[in-house]
Amino acid sequence: MDFHWFLPTNGDSRDIVGGGHGVPVGAAGGVRPLTIGYLGQIARSAEQLGFVGALTPTGAWCEDAWITTAMLTEVTERLKFLVAFRPGVLSPTLAAQMASTFQRLSGGRLLLNVVTGGESHEQRQYGDFLDKDARYARTGEFLGVVRALFRGETVTLDGAHVQVEGARLAKLPDPVPAVYFGGSSKAAGPVAAAHADVYLTWGEPPAQVARKLDWIRSLKPDLRFGIRLHVIARDTADEAWAEAARLLRGVSEADIAAVQAGLRRSESEGQRRMLDLHGGSRDGLVVSPNLWAGVGLVRGGAGTALVGSHQEVADRIQEYAALGIDEFILSGYPHLEEAYWFGEGVLPELARRGVWQHPSGAGVSATSAIPFAGVPLNAPAPAPASSS
Repeated sequence: MDFHWFLPTNGDSRDIVGGGHGVPVGAAGGVRPLTIGYLGQIARSAEQLGFVGALTPTGAWCEDAWITTAMLTEVTERLKFLVAFRPGVLSPTLAAQMASTFQRLSGGRLLLNVVTGGESHEQRQYGDFLDKDARYARTGEFLGVVRALFRGETVTLDGAHVQVEGARLAKLPDPVPAVYFGGSSKAAGPVAAAHADVYLTWGEPPAQVARKLDWIRSLKPDLRFGIRLHVIARDTADEAWAEAARLLRGVSEADIAAVQAGLRRSESEGQRRMLDLHGGSRDGLVVSPNLWAGVGLVRGGAGTALVGSHQEVADRIQEYAALGIDEFILSGYPHLEEAYWFGEGVLPELARRGVWQHPSGAGVSATSAIPFAGVPLNAPAPAPASSS
């Protein structure tokens, strides 16, 4: 299994930061100043800890993902960047050219997260006036062109939503970036089956995730699957739930009311499913063992977190993996510190279980020695002297 972290280009905080699906940034808590230096800290930490890539969001509520991640390639070495973008705001030829350039100049570190767009009011800010079903149809045409260009074909298409004539790439991307795609609407399934390498879902309870994966498998049996979750992992379950309670205390009733009113207008089926988990109430937020829906009270999009001890969180990850989830896209508040809690607590636990290994191929660090004692740290205690 592969793990990805998240770059909070809408701001970071020790409290839950709003954003996504029309939610105002900073709906709860103060926001840390957003700089390339700070994002670089997160990216380098994720790389060192063993995350394969980092998702960067798209929308009017955050910084541009293409520009931000291109800058971050200069301060990282291995980390891949899962760049979210929307087909309605650029041509497929330009998107394919940008992807090809990114791959060459970054050494092949681009992954593509195609976001159809669930909010018409936000799409209209970018000059996109199609309705939701038409947006999915356009995404299918868009990805058909991009895929053909990646294969080196010259493409002419007079589609319902996409028109290109004699389109081609002067240089092909190497490797071709994987396409990640999510959507819970009926119209999303055929697009995923035709064009995606990885189908993404938000963090619903395992039974609901299983039904969604079965739906996609019925359309295309060989897709990979990924899940988007927040995480609060600590040495003990009590410490983890105490942190969840602290985050919840930072959320006012006014925050919840304002955000939920906005989210209830969402056209996104995935967002509706997130809302159904908590109903806008502080009560009953544990919707499945170790799955907490509190984040979704003030944040659009992914609204659930795995909460528990390192061992419990590892258990839940293995539970999702048993359903067929191969990739986990995670985040936590603040993103720098929480990356270390997960990377130094849960990932080693999964490594001990033999289900994960560091993508760099590095093994367990060499044992350190206690200064002046002449014995390694964590060495077994010497055998007691014989009494005979």
